[in-house]
Amino acid sequence: MSSEKLTGKLLVAAPSLRGSTFDRAVILMLSHDGDGALGVMVNKPTEVLVGDVLPGWMSVVSEPGVVFQGGPVSLDSALGLVAVDGSDEPLGIRRVRGRLGVVDLDTPAEIIEPAVTAMRVFAGYAGWAPDQLEGEIDEGSWYVVDSEPGDAFRTDAEDLWPVVLRRQGGQLALMATFPADPSMN
Repeated sequence: MSSEKLTGKLLVAAPSLRGSTFDRAVILMLSHDGDGALGVMVNKPTEVLVGDVLPGWMSVVSEPGVVFQGGPVSLDSALGLVAVDGSDEPLGIRRVRGRLGVVDLDTPAEIIEPAVTAMRVFAGYAGWAPDQLEGEIDEGSWYVVDSEPGDAFRTDAEDLWPVVLRRQGGQLALMATFPADPSMN
Protein backbone atom coordinates (compact mmCIF):
# COMPACT_ATOMS: atom_id res chain seq x y z
CA MET A 1 0.00 0.00 0.00
CA SER A 2 1.68 3.23 -1.11
CA SER A 3 1.65 6.49 0.82
CA GLU A 4 -0.35 8.05 -2.00
CA LYS A 5 -3.13 5.61 -1.24
CA LEU A 6 -3.47 6.51 2.47
CA THR A 7 -2.42 10.16 2.85
CA GLY A 8 -5.64 12.16 2.74
CA LYS A 9 -7.82 9.07 3.23
CA LEU A 10 -10.02 8.28 6.21
CA LEU A 11 -9.58 5.31 8.50
CA VAL A 12 -12.92 4.35 9.98
CA ALA A 13 -12.77 2.16 13.07
CA ALA A 14 -14.44 -1.22 12.74
CA PRO A 15 -16.87 -2.22 15.51
CA SER A 16 -14.18 -4.62 16.79
CA LEU A 17 -12.35 -1.57 18.24
CA ARG A 18 -15.25 -0.91 20.63
CA GLY A 19 -14.04 0.03 24.10
CA SER A 20 -10.62 1.19 22.87
CA THR A 21 -9.27 4.70 22.33
CA PHE A 22 -10.36 4.28 18.72
CA ASP A 23 -13.98 3.32 19.47
CA ARG A 24 -15.97 4.73 16.48
CA ALA A 25 -12.99 6.87 15.47
CA VAL A 26 -12.63 8.51 12.08
CA ILE A 27 -8.98 9.28 11.40
CA LEU A 28 -7.75 11.60 8.67
CA MET A 29 -4.40 10.30 7.47
CA LEU A 30 -1.77 13.06 7.30
CA SER A 31 1.19 10.93 6.27
CA HIS A 32 2.06 7.35 5.45
CA ASP A 33 5.46 6.19 4.24
CA GLY A 34 8.24 3.74 5.00
CA ASP A 35 8.73 5.34 8.42
CA GLY A 36 5.14 4.66 9.50
CA ALA A 37 1.83 6.51 9.50
CA LEU A 38 0.28 9.48 11.25
CA GLY A 39 -3.26 10.80 11.42
CA VAL A 40 -5.74 12.61 13.66
CA MET A 41 -9.18 11.61 14.90
CA VAL A 42 -11.50 14.21 13.40
CA ASN A 43 -14.62 13.21 15.32
CA LYS A 44 -13.53 13.42 18.97
CA PRO A 45 -14.05 16.98 20.31
CA THR A 46 -13.10 17.70 23.91
CA GLU A 47 -14.60 20.35 26.18
CA VAL A 48 -11.33 22.34 26.25
CA LEU A 49 -11.59 25.65 24.40
CA VAL A 50 -8.74 26.42 22.00
CA GLY A 51 -8.57 29.87 23.63
CA ASP A 52 -7.68 28.26 26.97
CA VAL A 53 -4.55 26.61 25.58
CA LEU A 54 -3.68 28.63 22.45
CA PRO A 55 -5.37 32.02 22.90
CA GLY A 56 -3.81 33.52 19.79
CA TRP A 57 -5.55 30.97 17.57
CA MET A 58 -9.12 31.38 18.85
CA SER A 59 -10.06 33.78 16.04
CA VAL A 60 -8.82 31.31 13.40
CA VAL A 61 -10.32 27.99 14.54
CA SER A 62 -13.62 26.74 13.20
CA GLU A 63 -16.69 26.12 15.31
CA PRO A 64 -17.11 24.60 17.84
CA GLY A 65 -13.79 26.21 18.84
CA VAL A 66 -12.60 23.32 21.01
CA VAL A 67 -9.51 21.16 21.01
CA PHE A 68 -10.08 17.73 19.44
CA GLN A 69 -8.51 14.53 20.75
CA GLY A 70 -6.18 13.66 17.88
CA GLY A 71 -5.09 10.31 19.22
CA PRO A 72 -3.22 8.61 22.06
CA VAL A 73 0.32 9.70 21.08
CA SER A 74 1.89 12.89 22.51
CA LEU A 75 -1.24 14.17 24.22
CA ASP A 76 0.72 17.14 25.56
CA SER A 77 1.43 18.43 22.03
CA ALA A 78 -0.88 20.33 19.68
CA LEU A 79 -1.28 19.89 15.94
CA GLY A 80 -3.16 22.34 13.72
CA LEU A 81 -5.03 21.17 10.63
CA VAL A 82 -6.22 23.77 8.13
CA ALA A 83 -8.06 24.14 4.85
CA VAL A 84 -6.59 26.76 2.54
CA ASP A 85 -7.68 28.28 -0.76
CA GLY A 86 -5.56 28.49 -3.87
CA SER A 87 -2.60 26.45 -4.98
CA ASP A 88 0.10 28.29 -3.03
CA GLU A 89 1.63 26.85 0.12
CA PRO A 90 1.26 29.76 2.56
CA LEU A 91 4.02 30.53 5.04
CA GLY A 92 3.74 28.25 8.08
CA ILE A 93 1.56 25.67 6.33
CA ARG A 94 2.63 22.33 4.85
CA ARG A 95 0.11 20.94 2.38
CA VAL A 96 -0.96 17.37 3.01
CA ARG A 97 -3.27 16.85 0.05
CA GLY A 98 -5.49 19.20 -1.91
CA ARG A 99 -6.73 22.03 0.30
CA LEU A 100 -5.65 20.31 3.55
CA GLY A 101 -2.51 21.31 5.37
CA VAL A 102 -0.77 21.17 8.71
CA VAL A 103 0.02 24.51 10.31
CA ASP A 104 3.09 25.35 12.37
CA LEU A 105 1.47 26.68 15.55
CA ASP A 106 4.62 28.67 16.33
CA THR A 107 3.82 30.87 13.32
CA PRO A 108 1.85 33.97 14.38
CA ALA A 109 -1.88 33.42 13.79
CA GLU A 110 -2.22 36.76 11.99
CA ILE A 111 0.15 35.50 9.26
CA ILE A 112 -1.84 32.29 8.77
CA GLU A 113 -5.38 33.63 9.15
CA PRO A 114 -5.80 35.26 5.69
CA ALA A 115 -5.00 31.96 3.93
CA VAL A 116 -7.17 29.71 6.11
CA THR A 117 -10.81 28.84 5.41
CA ALA A 118 -11.14 26.30 8.26
CA MET A 119 -8.99 25.12 11.17
CA ARG A 120 -8.95 22.51 13.93
CA VAL A 121 -6.49 22.02 16.79
CA PHE A 122 -5.75 18.49 17.99
CA ALA A 123 -4.17 17.28 21.22
CA GLY A 124 -2.04 14.31 20.27
CA TYR A 125 -2.20 12.13 17.21
CA ALA A 126 -2.57 8.53 16.08
CA GLY A 127 0.69 6.97 14.97
CA TRP A 128 1.86 3.62 13.67
CA ALA A 129 5.29 2.06 13.19
CA PRO A 130 6.30 0.82 9.72
CA ASP A 131 3.88 -1.90 8.50
CA GLN A 132 1.83 -1.76 11.73
CA LEU A 133 -1.14 0.02 10.16
CA GLU A 134 -1.16 -2.30 7.16
CA GLY A 135 -1.42 -5.24 9.57
CA GLU A 136 -4.34 -3.62 11.41
CA ILE A 137 -6.12 -2.96 8.10
CA ASP A 138 -5.51 -6.57 6.97
CA GLU A 139 -6.98 -7.92 10.22
CA GLY A 140 -10.14 -5.82 9.70
CA SER A 141 -9.69 -3.17 12.40
CA TRP A 142 -9.99 -0.28 9.94
CA TYR A 143 -12.00 0.54 6.85
CA VAL A 144 -10.08 2.77 4.42
CA VAL A 145 -12.35 5.20 2.56
CA ASP A 146 -12.09 8.45 0.63
CA SER A 147 -12.41 11.67 2.58
CA GLU A 148 -14.60 14.55 1.51
CA PRO A 149 -13.36 18.16 1.74
CA GLY A 150 -15.44 19.11 4.79
CA ASP A 151 -15.03 15.93 6.87
CA ALA A 152 -12.30 17.32 9.13
CA PHE A 153 -14.19 20.54 9.87
CA ARG A 154 -17.79 19.45 10.47
CA THR A 155 -19.61 21.17 13.32
CA ASP A 156 -21.36 17.84 14.03
CA ALA A 157 -18.05 15.95 14.21
CA GLU A 158 -19.31 13.45 16.78
CA ASP A 159 -21.78 12.12 14.18
CA LEU A 160 -19.10 11.52 11.52
CA TRP A 161 -18.64 7.75 12.07
CA PRO A 162 -22.11 6.69 10.82
CA VAL A 163 -22.19 9.48 8.20
CA VAL A 164 -18.96 8.28 6.56
CA LEU A 165 -20.03 4.64 6.66
CA ARG A 166 -23.50 5.37 5.29
CA ARG A 167 -22.14 7.19 2.24
CA GLN A 168 -20.01 4.15 1.27
CA GLY A 169 -23.00 2.03 0.34
CA GLY A 170 -23.13 -1.76 0.48
CA GLN A 171 -21.87 -3.63 3.54
CA LEU A 172 -20.15 -0.56 5.01
CA ALA A 173 -23.42 1.38 4.93
CA LEU A 174 -24.97 -1.37 7.04
CA MET A 175 -22.18 -0.93 9.61
CA ALA A 176 -23.47 2.61 10.23
CA THR A 177 -26.39 1.06 12.11
CA PHE A 178 -24.18 -1.08 14.35
CA PRO A 179 -25.23 -0.23 17.93
CA ALA A 180 -22.75 1.55 20.18
CA ASP A 181 -23.41 -1.15 22.78
CA PRO A 182 -24.37 -4.44 21.06
CA SER A 183 -25.56 -5.92 24.38
CA MET A 184 -28.39 -3.35 24.37
CA ASN A 185 -29.67 -4.63 21.00
